[in-house]
Amino acid sequence: MVLWIVLACLTAVVAALLMAPLMKASPVAISDREDETAVYRDQLREVDRDMAQGLIGAEEADYARAEIGRRLLSVTQTRPPSPDQSNRSHRLSTSLILVGVPAIGLCLYILLGSPGLPAQPLEARLANPGNNLSLLVAKAERHLAQNPQDGAGWDLLAPIYFRSMRLADAELAYRNSIRILGETPARLAGLGETLVAANDGVVVEDARHAFERAAALDKPNFRTRFYLALSLEQAGKAAEARDAFEAIARDTPPGATWASLVDEHIAKNGGRAAAANVPGNPDADAVAAARDLAPADRQQMIRSMVDSLAAKLQDDPNSIEGWLRLVRSYKVMGEDDKAGQALQTGLKTFPADSEAGRRLLALAREIDVKPEGATP
Repeated sequence: MVLWIVLACLTAVVAALLMAPLMKASPVAISDREDETAVYRDQLREVDRDMAQGLIGAEEADYARAEIGRRLLSVTQTRPPSPDQSNRSHRLSTSLILVGVPAIGLCLYILLGSPGLPAQPLEARLANPGNNLSLLVAKAERHLAQNPQDGAGWDLLAPIYFRSMRLADAELAYRNSIRILGETPARLAGLGETLVAANDGVVVEDARHAFERAAALDKPNFRTRFYLALSLEQAGKAAEARDAFEAIARDTPPGATWASLVDEHIAKNGGRAAAANVPGNPDADAVAAARDLAPADRQQMIRSMVDSLAAKLQDDPNSIEGWLRLVRSYKVMGEDDKAGQALQTGLKTFPADSEAGRRLLALAREIDVKPEGATP
């Protein structure tokens, strides 16, 4: 009801603004017909005077009187415009405004609006949130308030809270999902990242414990390994932190966005970026340039780096770090056959019973790569 009152008021205001110029009194046009009649009568008297003085003859006077009389008759017989005719355009304009503006507005509302949709309180909007993320979160929160043991709900909300920087809510959601559904690498890593963000980037004891549990449950990913290495650095264990970051650098595929960050931490802990000694690895300028490329161009750049690494290893195969990086790079790119072929070629240079060969085989087991031609 309130909406319709507001719409009616707005329509009235618009109509009033449009009608204001038409409501002003129009000045009455003064006719010049009386003046014309007086002029013609004076001309008739002048004809009579001229004939009396002998300036014109009787026949000429008759012709002049006839012409002047015709003109006088034309003036006196012409009717002035009636008030109704002069105001007809005003009435038409007023009618169009009074009827047209509301009609156009109503048609547009029916076409573009939802006149049949009743006013919805919060309860109704929560029941049908559509794609509104805020309403979806509010609906999930209301559900969890009534069903606090729904682990799936907490598991769903936790990363949303984290991305929204609602860190206290994210920590509570991760802890509840872990308590109800159990530990998984993803939940533990999410809890660890939340604790790190809440403590201004410091890997506190609870966060480090979460990352360690995540690594123990499954092979650690780069994110988990990075935070564990960072915890060593922040604890003042420079040598151990350097070793951990160098291990990450060795396994980092070419063009990875985190490569430059890892190299910075290696240098910070007194080491040289291990990646700098690996054939085919991009330098800092190349990594920075890759960030500004379109996805297709960036993929092409990574492809050229991998091809360059493979060519260098073909010329000089005595680089275990290069073979480790090449095998992992092919795996990341989804080219398992080439990864298996690179593993097999690398094992020819570094036999399986050597330390370097065992590193190759350990990597192959970790990322599920088999030598080319091997049976599953």
